[in-house]
Amino acid sequence: MALHRPPSFDRGDFLVSACNREAARLVDTWPDWPGGRLAVFGPEGVGKSHLARSWAESAGAFVVGDSPVDFARLGHGPVLLEDADRRADETTLFHLINRADSGDSLLLTGRTPPRQWPAGLPDLRSRLNALMAVEIEPPDDAVLRGVLVKLFRERNIRPDQELLGYLLRRIERSVPAAARVVSRIDDVADASRREITRALAREILESGDKTLNLFD
Repeated sequence: MALHRPPSFDRGDFLVSACNREAARLVDTWPDWPGGRLAVFGPEGVGKSHLARSWAESAGAFVVGDSPVDFARLGHGPVLLEDADRRADETTLFHLINRADSGDSLLLTGRTPPRQWPAGLPDLRSRLNALMAVEIEPPDDAVLRGVLVKLFRERNIRPDQELLGYLLRRIERSVPAAARVVSRIDDVADASRREITRALAREILESGDKTLNLFD
């Protein structure tokens, strides 16, 4: 198996197209977000983390991890909270949103719009409803092609245009599906000592192996 390069969150690797252009534009308006807050939402694997992490690096933001946030030691400055709709407790989310009122920017990501996030606290509900939010849609051809190239490149593979065109027509239109099919192609090529070609990809996708959910 080819040696993998670590995943890159470099902004230069974030391919902008119709499906994500508005999200990229709004992130780039920082620090002029209304109330110092912005939420980016969309399905799994559409590039939310890539866009958010590249922002966090350029802004010098504190990235909330799995440990509880120690507000007494957090100090001032921008903050990134990913998967806010699924893993953030209401008290932490409420305090982070309020903290932005004092000039400390907050970028949130989630799979659904903030208006749909669970909130038992009435004050949190009103703040979530007022958040400026922008959606990243599932990848179009331009983005999915770029994702495939990036995934292959991370495995030190240079796919030809025939292979890329074939995969674009056949795989589910999501980044996780692209990652699964690239991994499968690499594994099969390595095990069989074959070149990575359209013919090999066709054999894999037409083999009836649906355990990886490679098909539309």
